Amino acid sequence: MKILLALGFAAILSSCATLAPPAPKGSVDHVVLFWQKNSGDIKDRKQITDSIERLRVIEGITILDHGTALASERPVVDDSFDIGIVIRFKDVDALHAYESDPRHVKEVKGVLLPLTKKIQVYDIIR
Repeated sequence: MKILLALGFAAILSSCATLAPPAPKGSVDHVVLFWQKNSGDIKDRKQITDSIERLRVIEGITILDHGTALASERPVVDDSFDIGIVIRFKDVDALHAYESDPRHVKEVKGVLLPLTKKIQVYDIIR
């Protein structure tokens, strides 16, 4: 009887666990890492993150998040960048439309390129 109760309790607890839902098939994650010209400069960082925030309105974006590098001692982790963004697009067409959208081009030319010494992009399709 104790075993049945323990198994029942374990089943109830496991059903309470939440799983992160997978990204929709065909969606694209656009990962961009920025190295600031003045690494660590708070004013420049704010200008960059404000610029990133202005991109939220572009159609086809389903998720947009940004943050700073998490320091790590692990040799496989690159924590040398200042700011990273992850943008999820509904599909490849949305990514391509974003790349040429005048609002994106304006932010890249007017803010992001002048304040960064390096930008690295990774695009991942589901």
